[in-house]
Amino acid sequence: MINSKFTDDKDEIRKMFWAETPQQRREMLLPFFWSVIAQKGQLYGNRDLGSKDEVANPYKFSYPGYNEIFTGFPDVRMNTNDPITNPNMNVLEYINKQKGYQDKVAAFSSWEVFPAILNEKRSGLLVNSGYTDLLNPDANSNIKYLNSIQREVPKLLGEDTRLDFLTFEFAKQYLKQYKPKVLYIAFDETDDMAHGGQYKLYLKEAHKEDDFIKQIWDYIQSDPQYKNKTTLLITCDHGRGDVPLENWRDHGDKTPHSEQTWFAVIGPDTPPAGEMKSPTTTYHKQLAQTLSMLLGFDFKANAGHEVGDAIPTVTVK
Repeated sequence: MINSKFTDDKDEIRKMFWAETPQQRREMLLPFFWSVIAQKGQLYGNRDLGSKDEVANPYKFSYPGYNEIFTGFPDVRMNTNDPITNPNMNVLEYINKQKGYQDKVAAFSSWEVFPAILNEKRSGLLVNSGYTDLLNPDANSNIKYLNSIQREVPKLLGEDTRLDFLTFEFAKQYLKQYKPKVLYIAFDETDDMAHGGQYKLYLKEAHKEDDFIKQIWDYIQSDPQYKNKTTLLITCDHGRGDVPLENWRDHGDKTPHSEQTWFAVIGPDTPPAGEMKSPTTTYHKQLAQTLSMLLGFDFKANAGHEVGDAIPTVTVK
């Protein structure tokens, strides 16, 4: 934060996010996480407290990380960020086939590769990614306006990766109009800012995403269909390096500690344990079955490939 090599406006960022203790600083950076999830949900991955959370795949970058999250399977064939079609069944696809859930599962992402990761053609999922318009015939005026706006905004992340605020607004409007039973939202800008070595923007994007998550939580707690019946599961696709310091910009199998990650969960079936302190290691290959279990399904028994076990502490009463 105060290193001129990574932060071009130290005074601004200190004013926004600096405090005397790490606990105060994290609350300033991610106020929703620490005022709501840490009080009413669970946070995994604070190694200082003994809680380790990791990716199990050996590559430690995006496509392999998302494949692991959704299929429960750290498939070594998924070793590229190219948009190759994923042959593995994913948990959203499985849920979308269950009674009462057909066409009630949707995914929105900034990164344009998600239609391949989630195998949109085979799975039948609605996957809205990159600068693709949402063309539902009955889409409301807000969604139609977003379609027009995204054609006009500067494409600051490249031609295909959508700005996070647009991804968020599309997902939020879809949630309000269509009331899906499972909704996935994937942001991108923290990773973009980190790769660019722009620590100030990295922190600002994390702060903004915390507010996006708060807005989703506030909405579902205000809607009778969702209130006290909905779980949020929040995580990322990989960690980042930290040794030497310059490695915070990078990740991958050549960058130490890139396997170190985290996840958070809050909902009616999850005890309010806050930061987990037991000396255990959870893996992202366990998240697919955990999500399935929260909905009363068994993805592991039906996936047709290896799937990690559910994380029992997420639902232990």
